[in-house]
Parts: sequence; structure tokens; C-alpha cells
Amino acid sequence: MTHRNLTETTWRETRAAAPEAIAVLPIGSQEQHAEHLPMGTDTMLADAVVSRALALLDERAATGEAVPALVRLPTLPYGHSPHHLFAAALTLSAPVLGMVLDELLDSLAACGYRRVLVVNGHGGNDEIMRLAVKRFALRADVTAAACSYWTLTDTGEPADAVEPDGLVPGHAGWFETSLMLATQPELVRDERAGHAPVEPPPLFDKPPYPGLTVERHGEWERVGGATDDAAGADAEHGERLLDRRARGLARAVLAFDAASRPLA
Repeated sequence: MTHRNLTETTWRETRAAAPEAIAVLPIGSQEQHAEHLPMGTDTMLADAVVSRALALLDERAATGEAVPALVRLPTLPYGHSPHHLFAAALTLSAPVLGMVLDELLDSLAACGYRRVLVVNGHGGNDEIMRLAVKRFALRADVTAAACSYWTLTDTGEPADAVEPDGLVPGHAGWFETSLMLATQPELVRDERAGHAPVEPPPLFDKPPYPGLTVERHGEWERVGGATDDAAGADAEHGERLLDRRARGLARAVLAFDAASRPLA
């Protein structure tokens, strides 16, 4: 195997791996996902994509391909979700989540890690995570990267052959429900069937002009916590969506490895 779990290593094994390895930190959330998906959906999906990507890299290593050493950290299960408190969420404020990431990243540097990749599963974490990575590289001699898993895809298959336009990533809709049906089907409730999308669509998901970020008070309550209809979701599509993201993440890890090696 090319990767190991930090939780399962001794401190000496961790210290020995740190100088050359890439530390991978998945982060998620605990928040409402309409009536049919569990609170931990974002955490479970980030975890699933990272697991599949690391398994793909292990397969490459087994064939003799050069693959970087990877140390997987426990998934951070809490994120920035105040916009979901109208229903239910366990949320960290933006400053607190930023501080948590700062301290975890600083701890990695103190343990000897010089390369870190943060993989996010929740939209509300994205900007905070990217700012934390930028700050980290300013104060420590490290190379750090961040991504939200849904933005990475394998380029081998056209997106329109797998993913309907405008439904990725959404929230508690076709995309996330399909992924959960592929990874945790026993946790998907039957209530997903027949939930028509609310019109007009929420401004945070469908802004009125490209490039705008628009937030309006009460939008999440108005749309009932979901951005699109999940009735057409299925495990077959979910498996393809998961495979595309995992392969994309595996490629991203290899690219990050090549770009982050010490400069001559």
C-alpha cells in the first residue's frame, strides 16, 4: 500500500513518514439534507471519495508505478453550516473552523509534514478551507493544496454523458442522493421520491448572472433544504459519479506530488 492511516501509526512511524509523504485531510459537516439523506452526508461522501482515490493509487503502486507516500488523517466531521440551522446542523463559525484548520495544519508542520492536501465535502467550508491553506503556506515552509471533491473529475469520459447540466453538486438533490445510494444505500430514506424542485430556484445555487455570488435571507427554508429533485437518483449513476471524482482526485494527487517536490 502507498498510504497509511495516521490514527493507526505510532509516533515514530508518523515522524518517519512525514518528510516525504503527503498528508490528506478530508473535511465534512453535520447538517440537514432535506427529508431523505442523513446529517453526515457531506462527511461520508468526502470520506468515500478519498477512500476510493487512495485505493486507486494503491493499485497503481502495485503495478510498479511511482506513487507518493500518503498519510490519511481522520475526517473532520464538523464544518461551517449556519445556513442549515433552520432545520438542524452542528456548525462551527467561520473564524472557529478557520482556527481549527490552522491548528491542525500547524500540528502537521510541527510533526514534520511539508505537503498537505485538504479534501472538502461541504460547500460552506470551501472558502474557509482555501484561505486556511493560503495562510498556512505563508507562515510555514510547506506546500499545501485544497479542493472540494465534486470539482475534480476524470477527464476520460465527457461530463454530459454522466451528469445532467446544473445538478452538480447541488444539495440533497440528484447528485448527492445518487452518491449516497452507491455508497450508503441503507441510509437513504424513501421520502426522496416525488419532491419537485421549488420555483424560482434558489439564488445561491442559480445566480441571475454568471460570476455573481448571491445570498438572500430565507432561501434555504424556502426550498426546503434541497436544490433539485432527487427522485431520479440511482445507485448506477452514483457509482459513475463516485468513480469520476475518485479518479480525478487520484490524478490531482499525482499532479500535486509532481509540482510540490523540492525545487532544485
